[in-house]
Amino acid sequence: MEMKRLGHVAICVEDVAKAAQFYQNLGMKLVWQDNDWAYLKAGQDGLALMSPDYDQAGPHFGFVFSDRADIDRAYDRLQSEGVQVSKIHDHRDGTASFYGRDPFGNWFEYLYEPAAAYEKSA
Repeated sequence: MEMKRLGHVAICVEDVAKAAQFYQNLGMKLVWQDNDWAYLKAGQDGLALMSPDYDQAGPHFGFVFSDRADIDRAYDRLQSEGVQVSKIHDHRDGTASFYGRDPFGNWFEYLYEPAAAYEKSA
């Protein structure tokens, strides 16, 4: 199991469209936007914007993996070690992930990101 990189930070915003426009004006590229969340990139680094109504996760940081099997192995290992983890979720953009909490209550995400997931927007 090899972690590829720290891939994104996710923050809560009151207005997803307004926040997405703000970060685009700073030079980030919009990759995906819905009513309740948006995803932007600066090079290989991402910023997820979540509305207060987004119920999948709260503020967190995400670690990226390029092999889907690594997500399953990491999930099983963390769960066996007693780490609080959510179920693995296959996302609408072709990625898959699960969330966990470190011993201090901080949320993290383990994210499978296929090479082609954001190629069309890069």
